Amino acid sequence: MGKASRRKKTDGGRVKVVPAPYVARPFAGLPGETDWVAAHEIVPAATATLTLRADAVPEGAPTTATLASVLPLAWSGLHRADGTVLVASQSGSSSGDASRDLAAALLATLAAEPGSPVPRAERATEETPRLQDLLDLDAPFALEVHEGFDFWVGEGELDQEGQESLDRANESVVPTVAMSSAPSAYWCRIGERTYVRWVLGDDEDAATDALARLSAAGRSELGEGNKLLGAFRAGGLLVPVWEVPADSEPATHEDALAAMRERYEAALRDEPLSADERRARSGLLSRQVTLR
Repeated sequence: MGKASRRKKTDGGRVKVVPAPYVARPFAGLPGETDWVAAHEIVPAATATLTLRADAVPEGAPTTATLASVLPLAWSGLHRADGTVLVASQSGSSSGDASRDLAAALLATLAAEPGSPVPRAERATEETPRLQDLLDLDAPFALEVHEGFDFWVGEGELDQEGQESLDRANESVVPTVAMSSAPSAYWCRIGERTYVRWVLGDDEDAATDALARLSAAGRSELGEGNKLLGAFRAGGLLVPVWEVPADSEPATHEDALAAMRERYEAALRDEPLSADERRARSGLLSRQVTLR
């Protein structure tokens, strides 16, 4: 029996829905994969313009949309009265493929009446297209980090109560700044502690080996005394994390990050690890967590 036939099998007259298959690197193949991972997992307030393929969206629908890290009330999307379409990258994944989940939210928002939010998009299935099917892959993806959530609304759209709600949301945002010395690297201050997090675009095993080589050689610090705490997995990529002085500002770490980038790229070698490097790798793996 062919794949299409299996998909259409019924149970008591109901069509069986095949869930979306798991994808380890859901944003692979998109321009700016590392920034997609950052937008989906670690940057609290950010936007980016999405250029859609005209043949992949409903007739008459907009061919541009805005990716927003989050939207009010954790909406999946918002079709504003002026026709602007926003889709939230951090509204939560309901399947094993974040690309299909976001594509489902994008299509639902495009189809919504202007002036309407999409509180929650339908669960993605095997039939749901992926972002790779909907977006113009030749268009650049430029993630803009914001200090707060003012991008939620247009000028003059809020009454006093709404403005007060937005002000409360802005007060709770984690201060985050994009670094310039390496792509998809972000300084952030969480409570009384400050970190630099860098989304690495290389294969996870190769990236782990490179960090292990640096750790074994005593060259994994981000400048003097700024220890590599470990790394976490997000969107199939590795994100090393360094703790830096709590009162330090992003610009003070740019030179150290540039030097770390050079050391990391030099450590990306296709060769066996030494005994010390294997021990360092085991230490890194023991401290890893996965964000889904």
